[in-house]
Amino acid sequence: MKQAYFIRRLIMFFVVIVLAATLNFIIPRLSPGDPIGAVLEELRARGASTGGDAEDEIVAAYRARFGLDQPIHIQYFRFLFNTLRFDLGHSISYYPQKVEAALLRSLPWTAGLLAISTVMSFAAGSFFGAMMAWPRAPAFMRRFVPMFMVLSAVPYYLLGLILVYIFAFVMRLLPLGGAYSSGTIPRLDLDFLLDVIRHGILPALSIVLTSVGCWALSMRSVMVTVLGEDYLTLAEAKGLPDRRIFFAYAMRNALLPQVTSLAIALGDGGFWGSIGRGGLQLSRHRLAAL
Repeated sequence: MKQAYFIRRLIMFFVVIVLAATLNFIIPRLSPGDPIGAVLEELRARGASTGGDAEDEIVAAYRARFGLDQPIHIQYFRFLFNTLRFDLGHSISYYPQKVEAALLRSLPWTAGLLAISTVMSFAAGSFFGAMMAWPRAPAFMRRFVPMFMVLSAVPYYLLGLILVYIFAFVMRLLPLGGAYSSGTIPRLDLDFLLDVIRHGILPALSIVLTSVGCWALSMRSVMVTVLGEDYLTLAEAKGLPDRRIFFAYAMRNALLPQVTSLAIALGDGGFWGSIGRGGLQLSRHRLAAL
């Protein structure tokens, strides 16, 4: 019985890998444009254009190197075979760099960004959710929650584009992208840390704004059940200040299931989510990696 279960799970594992690889193969090819053409456009923008005949030779060489001159079914089976061997091939945009090297370089930044943003969302959402349920909370505190709930329905990448357009492109207050300024050598000092924080404000803000509403809603539901407990009634009967009752008795006990959800979110979305997002960011560089 256990052996049959193990075989079924193993087959399901390979089926999921094949389906994911198939989607990763099909979706980029449905998008308009050509990856080789994008590389040439970048070369032209840098003033490296060499003329029509030379560009045609470059295009032909690139297409042959990455197998784009082969029939689509041959490209698919080659892509699937290499994926099952965990060989992601070379990046088109950063050739001859391997995709694995680009992923490993970006993974720590993505994991750190997601971990910090998740903790910030947890802290802000738990506080606002507790204030939603607290009967003596200021009225203006409750007005923020509907706004956060609306933002939770917006994809974080779409909100990120809006924030980049407003604060980086129009107002020019924050950088357009990157983990730190171009030409900066990473080192352990205050200037480099502030530069990294400045570059991480916009992506972190997009994740926090879209996640606070969910944390607030779950915290509110737990807080409502806590308000009817006997120890809160006893604390009020003793004449304790409302602030102490809120933080030390109500919110402290309501945080227990929230902390469990935070651990799950950090384990699931923090690490594996960073791998998935990193792969999506680099999928355009390896449309037909060998």
